Amino acid sequence: MRVTVIGCGYLGTTHAACLAEMGHEVLAVEIDPQRRHRLQEGHLPFYEPGLEQLLSKHTANGSLRFTDSYQEAAEFAVVHFLCVGTPQQESGLGADLTQIESAISSLAPRLRPGALIVGKCTVPVGTAEALAQRVLDMAPVPNVALAWNPEFLREGRAVDDSLRPDRLVFGVASPAAEDLLRRIYAGPIADGCPVVVTDFPTAELVKGAANAFLATKISFINAIAEVCEAAGADVRALADALGHDERIGRSFLNAGVGFGGGCLPKDIRAFVHRAGELGVEDAMSFLREVDAINQRQRQRVLDMAKSALAQVHQPRVTVLGAAFKPHSDDVRDSPALWIAGQLYLAGAEVCVHDPEAIDTARRRFPTLKYASDPLDACRDADLVLHLTEWPEYRELDPDKVGDVVARRVVIDGRNKLDDIAWREAGWEFRGIGR
Repeated sequence: MRVTVIGCGYLGTTHAACLAEMGHEVLAVEIDPQRRHRLQEGHLPFYEPGLEQLLSKHTANGSLRFTDSYQEAAEFAVVHFLCVGTPQQESGLGADLTQIESAISSLAPRLRPGALIVGKCTVPVGTAEALAQRVLDMAPVPNVALAWNPEFLREGRAVDDSLRPDRLVFGVASPAAEDLLRRIYAGPIADGCPVVVTDFPTAELVKGAANAFLATKISFINAIAEVCEAAGADVRALADALGHDERIGRSFLNAGVGFGGGCLPKDIRAFVHRAGELGVEDAMSFLREVDAINQRQRQRVLDMAKSALAQVHQPRVTVLGAAFKPHSDDVRDSPALWIAGQLYLAGAEVCVHDPEAIDTARRRFPTLKYASDPLDACRDADLVLHLTEWPEYRELDPDKVGDVVARRVVIDGRNKLDDIAWREAGWEFRGIGR
């Protein structure tokens, strides 16, 4: 089929390239000329494993093109995916819908008969109903509709999540809209991907509810880690024991410095905010504590670092990791960079290493030092902080790292290093909840 993708940020670029990989002909709308030109040349403005290969493949063969023209997009296809950003409001906790409203205003007056606009971004419940009416009011032709098809991409695994999703959710108001979506996703559906067909509000709530649950699970194990430290227990073994219970599961039960990124923090805050607008804020009040635990976890690791440096004059600190998670260059709300920045403000000289996120980190925190090699980053360090669980850091030789540092002191903020190997190499080793 012919489809368009409106907005070429992380979500839109991934979705456009993967739709082309599914066999569709895709026209993507991006108004930023520099980004659009770079994408048309087959180059990603961010890092995501496997995505640039798909992008270059399909821009080269012509199945994926980019434009800044909504008129061209409206004439090109009848199915249009909305993939613009919905960031947290600058002045509050709710979602900023400016981009999605602008996209609707630009696209709806140009639609062809039978057109379907499909929302993929995360929005407050009730948004789809309002947008559907707006589309009907603005469209110059009959028989146009809106559907909601939330995304469930994990940064670092977005290509696989798009091509082999674990579920598809269709929020639709008509059988025709469902039929179009089933045709677009015919490949994954044929491979056995389950489809949940529902109404607008349920489809809108799924992503927020999923993120709220995952955030709760992470904050739960971090709260338990505090108890483990006080009691002399090991949170890793405790999490393993919990994980064998099929009602709980082991994933997302890793104590550490907490979650960040562009989705979980802002989504749970928007979820609570919208619940308040609906008059059921008390039902979601526990998510405020989930958020507070997550923020407190960063402070706890920062306090551990300051304690380890208490007797050091003009300390030098190495931070291993800048991205909020591995296999990404996304530093939005990164716990690692927050801690690095706070140590710098406290007077430490901070050098950061990350396999992919040095450039994005430098743009956010230009006052920090950066190194392209982890051993160079560790040179003369009084403290090493492991804050993003890249596989490269687990493979570091503690003896070799020990040869270049000033003091063999390490804080494993992700509980992923081999503590026995590091201690045997003469390191003072601190983990979380251990």
